[in-house]
Amino acid sequence: MADKHYFYVLKTKDETFYAGYTTNPKRRLAEHNQGIGAKYTRPKHKRPVEMIHVEEFLTRSEAIKAEYAFKQLTRKQKMNYLFE
Repeated sequence: MADKHYFYVLKTKDETFYAGYTTNPKRRLAEHNQGIGAKYTRPKHKRPVEMIHVEEFLTRSEAIKAEYAFKQLTRKQKMNYLFE
């Protein structure tokens, strides 16, 4: 798993999205739910979070670019990306 790179999207308890990068989606989801993940998901009103999207890439650069592109979208565009 160490040579794979992932762009992922979480849905928080308050129905917002969080996008991130990791090399281990299972571990990263656990970190977010323990409150030791990103600052955005630390508050209790954001947890638990659910991983609703994962994309695998061969390089870190590709995964980071996918994360950045997703973060530039409007909420409506993000909904279309995730659910259509």
